[in-house]
Amino acid sequence: MNLSGVLFFPVTPFDAEGALAEDVLAEHIGRNLEHRPGGVFVACGTGEFSALSQAEHTRAVEVAVKTVQGAVPVLAGAGGPLGAALEQARAARAAGADGLLLMPPYLMLGSRAGFAEYVRAIAAELPVIVYQRGALVLEPDAVVELARIPGVIGLKDGLGDIDRFQRTVLAVRREIGPDFTFFNGLPTAELTMPAYRGLGVELYSSAVFAFAPEIATAYFDGGDLSERLLTEFYAPLVELRGKGPGYAVALVKAGLRLRGLDVGPVRAPLTDLTPEHLAELDEIIKRGLALVSE
Repeated sequence: MNLSGVLFFPVTPFDAEGALAEDVLAEHIGRNLEHRPGGVFVACGTGEFSALSQAEHTRAVEVAVKTVQGAVPVLAGAGGPLGAALEQARAARAAGADGLLLMPPYLMLGSRAGFAEYVRAIAAELPVIVYQRGALVLEPDAVVELARIPGVIGLKDGLGDIDRFQRTVLAVRREIGPDFTFFNGLPTAELTMPAYRGLGVELYSSAVFAFAPEIATAYFDGGDLSERLLTEFYAPLVELRGKGPGYAVALVKAGLRLRGLDVGPVRAPLTDLTPEHLAELDEIIKRGLALVSE
């Protein structure tokens, strides 16, 4: 699977009654495809994976696949209890998705061998990128073991432990080869990409691409503007993100609403931005857009 460029994680829009807004999701994905993402990851963390019913998850994947029409790979979120993860994987396969982003199991992580079997069962349905985050902390040799499982094609890092990740990359490159995919999956990944590039990891997920693709692509293109965006846009955005639990997702939905696409609120247990923080986000976005239009 060829993933390159900025990876797009769309939100999951909800209507006034709280139901999945399929037309808005299609519009959201369609608009952002014009900015040439390297892949679309639907119903994942930014898409409020943990708040979706199985039926909503299936429909979100179906909408994404239909909208993308093969232009780039489409991967769906999957995870939690094994039974639920297998249902998600099979529904995603039936919808025509190209792969899965495998979220850590909820609460019950089990042994290293048990987790490998969990991954093996799901990777039998579709190619899998394992998401390392939260309580799922993998040793380099454990990642090598997972990379040997047929269908396991990559690792998304949501920990930010540079020492561990460097040792992991080196171990996998030595034992498996260059084709295994690594990418930076920290919230607001652009801020940490200089460190990840030092490890030889160029791929990253971009929450900003979901609501301000002009800014995300300008940063990706590099040059002097990237440095200014880090200082004047991304750093203030990360500071704002830290002001509320769950703001990593709520900021993205708020950004889309500020830019004219009504994607609805976040679902509980997440909460939307306070009016004060919404005004702050508005100023940050305007500053970023001004930078890329100079």
